[in-house]
Amino acid sequence: MSLRHRGTRLLATLLLPAATVMALATPALAAPDQGPPPSYAGFRLVKAIPGEPGTPEITLPAGYELVPGAQHQVASRAEYYSFIRGPRREAVTVTVDWPGSWIGSVVATDTRLPVRRHPGAPYRISFDVPVTWSSANANQATLQVWSILSPSTASGLHWRIEHNDPDRTAGPWTGVAWPAAQAASVINYMVAGEAVLRDSGLVAEARRKGHFFSLMGFETNNVLHPDNPPHWHLAYYPGASRGAPRAHVPHFWVDARGRTFYNGMDIQGQGRSRFHAGDPARIHDLDGNLVVTLTIRADGGLDIDPPAGPRYSITAPDGDFSHQVDVARDGVPWRSVVSRDHVKIGVLVIQVREHGTVRPHRTTVHRYDALTGVLTSTWPTPG
Repeated sequence: MSLRHRGTRLLATLLLPAATVMALATPALAAPDQGPPPSYAGFRLVKAIPGEPGTPEITLPAGYELVPGAQHQVASRAEYYSFIRGPRREAVTVTVDWPGSWIGSVVATDTRLPVRRHPGAPYRISFDVPVTWSSANANQATLQVWSILSPSTASGLHWRIEHNDPDRTAGPWTGVAWPAAQAASVINYMVAGEAVLRDSGLVAEARRKGHFFSLMGFETNNVLHPDNPPHWHLAYYPGASRGAPRAHVPHFWVDARGRTFYNGMDIQGQGRSRFHAGDPARIHDLDGNLVVTLTIRADGGLDIDPPAGPRYSITAPDGDFSHQVDVARDGVPWRSVVSRDHVKIGVLVIQVREHGTVRPHRTTVHRYDALTGVLTSTWPTPG
């Protein structure tokens, strides 16, 4: 290289910013190893007797911490639920001190965890929880007290019942009146809806296509999913999972007497359409074929119209859908539904009367774990 070129290069280097000169002079270093992302776990501390909401002292092993944020550390009259994070491990010991509050149970996902008591410290417990979830949101099952009455999407109908306990209310539900009538109405609607979907052949057709309907209610204790106002769903998924494209998910809002007054229907990839009384909400499959039409009635009930009929109308004899709902088929009384969900003891009783027959009411009793919703028995056993 000539002296001229060397001088020009030296002058150019002297004119560069100091940071740039250092970058030229210093070999590139590899980014430090950040290690694996943290794993998460949620758990619910259930008081033996509900009382005023409070906050326990939670002690974790080194390397683990509470997930910050009001939505991850939540108190209700009956419970306190918490999320922690740290290295993935199948069993992490958590110790809880809660003076004045006797912890009766600890729940993670759908399991009651073994609890260890401490001699001389009546309000202290320890338990082991698996820290294995990818996020707090991924572990919402810990907060969801559901019973799955029809679990397989391959059957053409997936159906779950949300069990809402006023002592477990959290988030937006703590500032409003307890929606007792709405919670009862939603179960009545779903029982009637299940009968209609099966009698009409809609479930059988969905199963033939590899699609499914989904009946769902709302929950009042999960701050990660502020599921309000009170509503229920009669959804259609044109595929084998909830990720099916162009899924139609109606949100039927109900008032203090359980009357439906609004349907915000989400269509995957298209956003939300809004329907009120008299507005037909049409559900189509992937090929554009009409599957069913759902129309809110002026009396707060719902008309369900399969493409080839007949029309099914869900109404309430006294205008209160929490007491009883009736179903007419092409204007002719067909069935009546009454349900009672005893959330404190885990018993759901459903009674169906068939009009036009001398047969007695058909009663079904579902027993479930009151803290997890897991079904323990159904009587009579489905045949």
